[in-house]
Amino acid sequence: MTDSCWQCPDIGAAELAVGTCSLPLIWRSVGTGVDALAAVPDNSFMSELQRIVTHPGGAHKDDLLACCILIAKYGCPVVRRDPTEDELGDASIAIIDVGGSHDPALQNFDHHHFPREHPPTCSLSLVLGALGLYEDAMKFCDWLEPAEWFDSRGPNKTAEWLGVPRRAVAQLNSPIDMTLLRRFAAQSEHVAGETLYEYMRFVGQDLLDYLRDVREGIELVSKASERWSVAVDGDVIEAVFLPRNDETPDEPSGSVFRFIRATGIEDQIGATVYPDRRGEGYGISRYEDDPRLDFSQLDGEPDVRFAHKSGFMCKTTATDPSRLKELIRAAVKR
Repeated sequence: MTDSCWQCPDIGAAELAVGTCSLPLIWRSVGTGVDALAAVPDNSFMSELQRIVTHPGGAHKDDLLACCILIAKYGCPVVRRDPTEDELGDASIAIIDVGGSHDPALQNFDHHHFPREHPPTCSLSLVLGALGLYEDAMKFCDWLEPAEWFDSRGPNKTAEWLGVPRRAVAQLNSPIDMTLLRRFAAQSEHVAGETLYEYMRFVGQDLLDYLRDVREGIELVSKASERWSVAVDGDVIEAVFLPRNDETPDEPSGSVFRFIRATGIEDQIGATVYPDRRGEGYGISRYEDDPRLDFSQLDGEPDVRFAHKSGFMCKTTATDPSRLKELIRAAVKR
């Protein structure tokens, strides 16, 4: 096994934890535009996979995670070598991060041939796009866009884009990442039943489940939520209220938060009110740490059973909307 990128030998082991490759390779190309990520609105074109082929040498976060997703969906073996021409034309074989072709209909997911000015992307993004999951992943997986930058622009450009010192990128490396990537790179084939393969299946399934639950939660909040305008001392606190019902999401606070992001009203909302998972009442939180609200001020209220010392949220046994609005007013800093 090598400690450098198979296409970028100047990239060392520290960078492998998040993966990078910045060499634009000009091979045969299908679909290099930005809209390639929104390849197909559903996955009806995807046949049952028989095999996944990805590049040899050092492994990177994008190809590992792309393989994780496909393992979770299809349970087929992973082979780490260059693909043959016949494999590139076989829709029953997924080609990941190698091969010089992006053609979802043929299960080809490489990006290295994209022009240098192409927006940052990676093989994981292409797989998510083919499954119709890329838009939600970009909104609700905050780690995805940095992974795209790292893989297509390298650590220096990524650090500059993030506005952090170059060393900060390495400081965020995890020994968990390093071990998984090294073990994945150490074998030329991975099959069902192996410890690493089954762990990769867990990772892929958790990511697919998360994105499914995110979308379901947003739709449930969209159907049931109310928009409140809580007037106080000449100001107005806009809030999203999710009443308790038979279809309350498993994570109501997170679903409300993601609904706000999905609908583009982040700059308007100051508070969220959602069913408490540990009781019959509600949780009330300031959205994105709205500086006008401090829920620690509610400590001592008879129906407030918990007020976080930092002031970002409280839990109440109250269920009447008028009382919930009163608590929001009482939390406004004076």
